[in-house]
Amino acid sequence: MEPTLLPSQRSGVYAVSAPSGTGKTTLNSRIEQRHRDVEISVSLTTRKQRPGEIDGKHYHFVDRKEFEKNVNEGKMLEWAEVFGNLYGTSKSEVERITEKGHKVILEIDVQGWMTAKPKLPGALAIFILPPSMIDLWNRLEKRGTDSPEVRWQRFKAARNEIAAGRIYDFFIINDDLERAYHELEAIIIKGEPGLTSGEAGRECCDRLLKEFEQSHKILDLKTIHEKI
Repeated sequence: MEPTLLPSQRSGVYAVSAPSGTGKTTLNSRIEQRHRDVEISVSLTTRKQRPGEIDGKHYHFVDRKEFEKNVNEGKMLEWAEVFGNLYGTSKSEVERITEKGHKVILEIDVQGWMTAKPKLPGALAIFILPPSMIDLWNRLEKRGTDSPEVRWQRFKAARNEIAAGRIYDFFIINDDLERAYHELEAIIIKGEPGLTSGEAGRECCDRLLKEFEQSHKILDLKTIHEKI
């Protein structure tokens, strides 16, 4: 059965996830800029603040002791350690936004949503998918921000996220940025289902996984990159 979006059933919390390179950050940032009653939840991190980053806007920068204290006191909805740094979503950040009557977007990965989901009854989850795995690889390559080794690791991680994506309520296939944005806006702002049904979204996940395993180009990439 497809989820409904009746106003009385909405919590105002939306998890938006996507494999790296699928356009999640661009789409979320645009909807936040265009709608003053929508805010992206700002994560906590123990990572060092980089030049140009603003505490409270890009991240809430804390030390490991404070982060672990929040975890031990049950104040985190989800958290993970990535390359030696801790990242996570605090309950207080979500409450800060919803108490203003604003909608909150949780920009988290699949594993994070699996952890947070039981703690957020009524929240809705949206999974953004690439039109094909080859298209996703090309996007990662075009960004040019990662070494070939890291790019391949991101690509394999994308495959794993897609395999776990069946738990989401709504799916958006980002084969056109403008159309994908209007679908995301329809779900979050207008309370309407997107163009891709849950069943069709799960079928798309299956198709992408099959492509990952059977595409000759991807098999060639695997041969190259797993020898590096």
